[in-house]
Amino acid sequence: MDYLIANYGSYFLKIITAVLCGGLIGLEREMSRKPAGLKTNILICMGATIYMIVSDLVAREAGMPRGADPGRIAAQVVTGIGFIGAGCIMRSGPTIAGITTASTIWIVAALGLVIGVGFPLLAIFFTVFVLLILVGVRKLEQTFRPRRRSHEKKVEE
Repeated sequence: MDYLIANYGSYFLKIITAVLCGGLIGLEREMSRKPAGLKTNILICMGATIYMIVSDLVAREAGMPRGADPGRIAAQVVTGIGFIGAGCIMRSGPTIAGITTASTIWIVAALGLVIGVGFPLLAIFFTVFVLLILVGVRKLEQTFRPRRRSHEKKVEE
């Protein structure tokens, strides 16, 4: 319990970092008009961070040395996020939608775990990298994707 009280500031910093990282990615998704936006990404990142903090606290309270096995809870976060992500993927005929949304949810949870285990600066770096991918690849797709012209019509045989 002494450890918990002595480290309130550290936990606060982790939660603020989770809100920042999840919020930046969520803002990008919101501005792109995607279903999992600002609130969703913040909550997923915060939740994963909290689970990782709790995992460390449980290991400490049980008298185990640091790093005893906090990966057990992290593995459950990954499994749970997989179910949430799977629910985002929709198929309509030959079209599959929601894969980037599912991937974003997965990466935001991973960022939360990185923050919770004690590497907030690394999570910020990863967040910037994810944003560069989301924005940069979209611009590349728009540049190279063939554009449909409004005057072209599909010819039926």
